[in-house]
Amino acid sequence: MVVLSFYRESMIPISATNNQFILQSTYPIASSVSIVCGMSVYINDRLEWVKQAVESVLNQTLPADLFMVVLDGEVADDIAIYLTQVEKENPNLALVHGTTNKGLSACMNYIIDSTLPLNPRYFFRMDADDICVPHRFEKQATLLDKHDDVDVLGSALWEVDEQGNRAGIRRLPLTHSKLLYAFSRRCPINHPTVAIRYSVFARGHRYLPNMRNTQDYFLWIALAKDGCKFANVKEPLLHFRRINGFYKRRGRGKSVNEFKARLLAMDSLKQKSLQNYCYALFVLILRMMPSWIIKVAYKADRFILGLNKHN
Repeated sequence: MVVLSFYRESMIPISATNNQFILQSTYPIASSVSIVCGMSVYINDRLEWVKQAVESVLNQTLPADLFMVVLDGEVADDIAIYLTQVEKENPNLALVHGTTNKGLSACMNYIIDSTLPLNPRYFFRMDADDICVPHRFEKQATLLDKHDDVDVLGSALWEVDEQGNRAGIRRLPLTHSKLLYAFSRRCPINHPTVAIRYSVFARGHRYLPNMRNTQDYFLWIALAKDGCKFANVKEPLLHFRRINGFYKRRGRGKSVNEFKARLLAMDSLKQKSLQNYCYALFVLILRMMPSWIIKVAYKADRFILGLNKHN
């Protein structure tokens, strides 16, 4: 694996108070930006998918003013070399090297904290194995410009397999009232599709730093409790990679945290009911079952969501 000293000469600390992350930027970073896109890469990511993700961001019809990619600890040599070359070729891309693996929450919080002084308007999330449609940023930024009461804007997404073949569309409720109602049952925002107003972060909101999964669900609940407004775009604006082991990870790795999030949503958003408690318990038990059962249930859930006409 390529270690941090491989890049040491081209790095500068972005903050004297944070020695866990080191910035690599060949070009000066602008003192003021409008759109920031944040992505993290870790040791199990694949070069082919990272390339597709990065290129889909760089080739947006409305490019990000600053695209920050965090190497979350050690990554594969080919990925480190590729990202270093891309950084040299793109003035709006900056690499950040984590000294150790800290997880998605810490990486995103670092990007948010380090860019807040630049007075950005919108923060776009991106994962290293997904692909944005070319007009994703333009579509969401235009809608946020038009609807200044919306704080978090997600979208539908295409689920694709490891070869990039489309498996179906994941649609979620569109309006704030329907999204708010859904929080006690499911996370109603597709995390990799979100664009978030920086005013949300200026109010102090962040991802829970120690959460290794489900961090988005907890953040949305905190924002909803604080009065933030949510919406989803009906059009799929991202291809979401559904990789091998997806159902197994959903069934075991995230089950307890999702259960806790549902309980928190019921309490924070005043949605306590016997029906909601029973649903949360049922899903927890389901997620502990063999992966083939989870797969069937997940496909049924996607089918039901597809039949619903969310307005």
